[in-house]
Amino acid sequence: MQPLVELYAIEAQLPSLKDNTGDLDRLRRAVAERFGGREPVVPFGCLPRVAGNFRRAGFVGGAVVNNLPSGPELVDFVVMPAKPLVGIALDLGTTHLEAVLVELASGRRLAEADCENGQLEFGADILSRIHYAAQPGGLAALHSAVISCVNELAADLADRAGTAVEEIRALSVSGNTAMVHFFLKFDPYHLIREPYIPLVNVPDPCRALELGLAIDPGAPVWVVPGVGSYFGGDLVSGVVASGLARGDKVSMLIDVGTNAEVIVGNREWLIACAGAAGPALEGGVVRMGMRAGPGAVARVEIDPASGGLTYQTIGGARPKGICGSGIIDLVAGLYLGRFIDIRGKFRPGRNPARFVETAEGLAFVLVDAAESADGKPVLFGQVDLDAVMRSKAAMYSILTTLVNQVGIGFDELERIYVAGAFGRHISPRQAITLGMLPDLPLAVFKPIGNSSLAGAEMVLLDGAARRECRELVRKITYLELNVNQEFMTRFSGCRFIPHTDATLFPSVPFLNGD
Repeated sequence: MQPLVELYAIEAQLPSLKDNTGDLDRLRRAVAERFGGREPVVPFGCLPRVAGNFRRAGFVGGAVVNNLPSGPELVDFVVMPAKPLVGIALDLGTTHLEAVLVELASGRRLAEADCENGQLEFGADILSRIHYAAQPGGLAALHSAVISCVNELAADLADRAGTAVEEIRALSVSGNTAMVHFFLKFDPYHLIREPYIPLVNVPDPCRALELGLAIDPGAPVWVVPGVGSYFGGDLVSGVVASGLARGDKVSMLIDVGTNAEVIVGNREWLIACAGAAGPALEGGVVRMGMRAGPGAVARVEIDPASGGLTYQTIGGARPKGICGSGIIDLVAGLYLGRFIDIRGKFRPGRNPARFVETAEGLAFVLVDAAESADGKPVLFGQVDLDAVMRSKAAMYSILTTLVNQVGIGFDELERIYVAGAFGRHISPRQAITLGMLPDLPLAVFKPIGNSSLAGAEMVLLDGAARRECRELVRKITYLELNVNQEFMTRFSGCRFIPHTDATLFPSVPFLNGD
C-alpha cells in the first residue's frame, strides 16, 4: 500500500582503505537498490542525524524513508529490530480537531483523540479569523494556536498508545482551505475577495520541523489538496473515503458542517458546489444549539395524534441543549404533530402549555426546567425555527441545482453518502419530511462518519490514495452558487415544509390547516 513513511532493512558494505565512500553516500546507494537505482534525497537538516546513526549502527539497520511525490526522502536510520513506525491522520476542523494514531505498516489504529480548535478565541467562524489574520501579528497568532492544538493532540495520542511523541513519523492533514492556510501560515487574504483565489491548492509536503510540530522533526506533513477557496481538502478526502470517484454509476456526497458541501459524479466526471446550509444544524445559529456531545438532545419523537413528546440525550445525561439531529427530529415532529404550519410558523393553539413568551418571541418548550442540566428550560424559539427553515431550504436548493446542472434526476443516483456528524446522527426519514433531503428510499442514503478523517487516514497509509487526491483536483468542476440565479430562485420555493411543490415529496403528508 506504500504508507507515507516506510522502514527498509539495510546492510551496507563496510568502509575500508579500498573504499573511501562517504557514510551518507554509502547509505544512499544501498537504499537506491530498493528504488530501482534512484537515490533518495537527504534533507540538509536531517543529514547529521542520518549519517551519525548509520555509523553508530555499524552500517546495518533500518532506513526511514518518506514516500513523497518528488521521490524518496531519507530522514533517519535506526537499529534493528526497530519499533513499528507510527503516524497521525488529522481532521483539521474549524471548531474541533480530531485525530488517530496509526501503525503505518499494518494500518492498525492505536489511539484516537480530539480537542477544541484553539483559534476559537480569535473568531467562531472562518470569516472572522481571516479578518483577524490581516491585523499585525494576526496570522502568526492563528498559526501558533492551531499548531499548539496539534501538538497537544499528538502528545495525547502518544500517551494513550504508550509511545513518545518524538517517535511519531508522519502526519496527514485534511481541512478546509482557510484552515489549511492558517496551519501552513499562508496569507488567507484573497480567499474572501473576488475572484476568491487560494495561495495554493496543492501544497507540496513539508517536514514537521518547518511548522514547529513536536513530532519527529523529519516527519513528512502531507496536506490533502483542495480545489478552491470553498472546496477544500476535507471534501477531497470525503470523495476518496467514499469511493465516489471510483464507481461507474452516479452517486452524491453531502458533507454538512460550517457549510454544506456537495459533489455528484462517478469515475468519468465530478461536479461540486458549496453553500451556507450548515450553521443552524451545528449550533451556530440556534440559541440552544450545541455540538453532538453529552447532554445534547439528539433524538426527539412527537406523537402526531396526542402531541406527546419524548427525547433522548447523548450519554443519557441531563439535557442542556440540542444538536443537529435533534433539531431535525424536533422540527419534523412539530410539523407532523401540527405544532407548526408549512411556512414553519408556530401554532400555539395545538397545546398552549408547550409554549412560552420570551424576549425574542414565542418559543416551544422542549425540556422543562426541572429536567434540564442547569435548571433552565431548553427552548426552541421562532427565531431558531426560521434559521432551520433557511438552512433546510438552502440544502435542498443546493442539491437540486447541482443535479439539474448535469441533467439527471435524484432517482438516478445509486447512492447518497452523508458525511460528518450530520450523516452519523440524523434520521434521513425526518430530513425528508422537512424537505431537506430528496424523497428517495432510505436504502439510498449511506452515513460514512468523519470522511475528512477517513480520507486523511487513507492518505497516510496508501500511495494510491495520495495519487487519487491529486488527480481529483484536476478532475472536479466547481459550480459557484453565489452567482447562480437558478439557486436563488429554487431557494425561495424551498422555504416551506416540505416544499411549495408537494409532488416532489409524495411520502410526506401535506398538512396545511387544522
